[in-house]
Amino acid sequence: MDSTRHIILSVLMAALVVIMGTAGYMLFEGWDFLDSAYMTVTTLSTVGYGEVHKVSRPGQIYTIVLIFVGVGFFLYVIGAVVQFMLEGRIRILLGRRRLDKKIDKLKNHYIVCGYGRIGMVLCKSLRTSPIDLVVIDNKPDLETELIDDGFIYVSGDATDETILLKAGINRAKGLIAVLGTDAENVFLVLTARQLNPDIFIMARATYSKSKSKLKAAGADKVESPYEMGAVNMAQRILRPTVTSFLDLAFTYKNKDIQMEEIPISVSSKLANIALKDSGIRQQFNLIIIAIKKRDGSMLFNPSFETVIYGGDTVIAVGEENNLQKLEKILTSGE
Repeated sequence: MDSTRHIILSVLMAALVVIMGTAGYMLFEGWDFLDSAYMTVTTLSTVGYGEVHKVSRPGQIYTIVLIFVGVGFFLYVIGAVVQFMLEGRIRILLGRRRLDKKIDKLKNHYIVCGYGRIGMVLCKSLRTSPIDLVVIDNKPDLETELIDDGFIYVSGDATDETILLKAGINRAKGLIAVLGTDAENVFLVLTARQLNPDIFIMARATYSKSKSKLKAAGADKVESPYEMGAVNMAQRILRPTVTSFLDLAFTYKNKDIQMEEIPISVSSKLANIALKDSGIRQQFNLIIIAIKKRDGSMLFNPSFETVIYGGDTVIAVGEENNLQKLEKILTSGE
């Protein structure tokens, strides 16, 4: 039996003892309900204010039985209630300590500030990849939801330096600001940039005029979900086949085809090799649709004579398991 059901059953049994004690005094002594209930409660609580009326011989015997049976049980109920409260508090403290230990071990993780409508979808999408996440939100009622969703979290104000340090911002690879207002996100970006000058910061902007402020505050990338949503809707009307393909490529539930970007290690055996000699098409049945060079330039639809170098990033399309095999070769050099 779990602790919640146990405590509920104990309280119900205690109420039953009080009712039976009251009924006993009404039966043996002929007292009214209030006097009988008062006598029962003072007896069970061992307060001992005195008898409301003179107790008869049967009433004395009944009181002795009530003391032996009821008082012991009442003390047990009180102990169960105290234990339930302490265990609940201990579970919370131990759970928080485990989360803090996990955060202390993290490195190159991402911090998502805000677990609202956008933050929730964002976190669940990022979880499909092997990325370590720490969520910060100041709403206590979301703690249970974060635990059920399996996220490491920190409760508190994301604009507070102490909370950001607790989330490991000094070791984090990136921070995503999706707080409720643009003003909060601007202050968050300023604080995060001061704590970690090298961290990648992406911020949400509700209004277009806030984009420049967020970039001036230190955001590397600023996105407006409303603009993106409107553009996406327009593209579905203008280019339905293209958007259907992109939906197919970016839906992680789809195993037939996906699009992935894979960085090339300088130690990879395919580094400094032309695409025609790499065997990517023949061995993995993948299509290289673009190559991002080290200087940030993008080469679309590279020819078979294009050489891929260490530090470049290839964008490939194909089955997920083949993409994973190629990633293993390009990143580890095996």
